[in-house]
Amino acid sequence: MTGYEKPSDEELRRRLTPRQYQVTQHEGTEPAFDNDYWDEHRDGIYVDVVSGEPLFSARDKYDSGTGWPSFTRPLRPDAVETRRDHKMILPRTEARSAASGSHLGHVFGDGPQPTGQRYCMNSAALRFVPRERMAEEGYGELLTLFDEPAGEAADG
Repeated sequence: MTGYEKPSDEELRRRLTPRQYQVTQHEGTEPAFDNDYWDEHRDGIYVDVVSGEPLFSARDKYDSGTGWPSFTRPLRPDAVETRRDHKMILPRTEARSAASGSHLGHVFGDGPQPTGQRYCMNSAALRFVPRERMAEEGYGELLTLFDEPAGEAADG
């Protein structure tokens, strides 16, 4: 999957909401339990709100109890880049979209198996594409992610 790029700042200011722009371009954090996807349970994918790059599958999402959408892993390891973040008292691992460089959230080591990781993302950095709209929106090749019943998909 290629061709996902970051639009100009002018385009981003036109297209994104103020919250989306603050989160993705200035490393903001939206309030817990006051965001679009913390309680989303439908099958589908989550894409970078800036570039459209597919980042996470609903099959890897779980309720972390934190009030933000949390995932055990990205769709592809190279879709999300991580780096140390020293903005809080203790260092954290920041997650960024590889294609656009957008701030997504943070990765913590307190997630469930099989990875033990919690990709704690800001809804404002993501756009949810429901399974039934994936082909129509150009993500049809990812529909195979949902061929198996939930909980039975092979690790990959």
